[in-house]
Amino acid sequence: MDPVKDRYPHYIEFRHVYKTFDYPVLVDCNFYVSPGETLAIIGRSGVGKSVSLGHVMGFLKPDSGRVIVAHQDITDYSEAELRLIRRKVTMVFQSGALFDSLTVGENILFSLELREDYDESNKLEVVRGLLAMVDLSEFEDAYPADLSTGYRRAVAIARALAAQPECILYDEPTTMVDPIMSDQMATLMLRLKQQLSLTSVVVTHDLDLMRRVADRVVFLFDGQVIYFGPVSGLEACEHPHVREFLAMDRVDFSGGIK
Repeated sequence: MDPVKDRYPHYIEFRHVYKTFDYPVLVDCNFYVSPGETLAIIGRSGVGKSVSLGHVMGFLKPDSGRVIVAHQDITDYSEAELRLIRRKVTMVFQSGALFDSLTVGENILFSLELREDYDESNKLEVVRGLLAMVDLSEFEDAYPADLSTGYRRAVAIARALAAQPECILYDEPTTMVDPIMSDQMATLMLRLKQQLSLTSVVVTHDLDLMRRVADRVVFLFDGQVIYFGPVSGLEACEHPHVREFLAMDRVDFSGGIK
């Protein structure tokens, strides 16, 4: 028995979280993701999706409510305590946040340099293993500027995996990528979940991605959770804003139906 996990059984949990900037951004938010699951956070722009990720990483603190991460209540944690949490939870930013002056391999190697459990002889082997995991072995000597947006994000995922996290947060992983790369990204995320038992949270507008990778979904509207539950239940949700969002997704830009 683990008394900590008994008290906080969910890997991430928001309990009555409120956050206001110039206007309320999160309003009495309650949701969770269990170990090994994927949670999707969806909704229109400006409804608090990225702000939620900021709270999980400890970059932001709630005005009230509690934030549980890695089975710990991090709400009042110091920066030193949060750094320990960030060894377990890593974030893949939309931009990829790669070093332009380093090759793909060197970008991943940079993350390994921060660890003490690798010796010099096997770091290159680890880099190549991570690149193989994200299907980018042939790009080890390329520079980020030479890669498409989707490939840069895949490199960012490989670099995040170098830290051996328990949880990955994805911020709009399929924005500005073509449908083929979007499908590859979904396949990669599923593979990491299954092979590494990673817990993950994905902020996305891409409902096809949500349906493929998520176990549960949070729908935010004006900072409030108007749906939280299994992906299969979203289609049956009768809330008018959910119905409108799903209907818009079914209509493509040429006026046809998906």
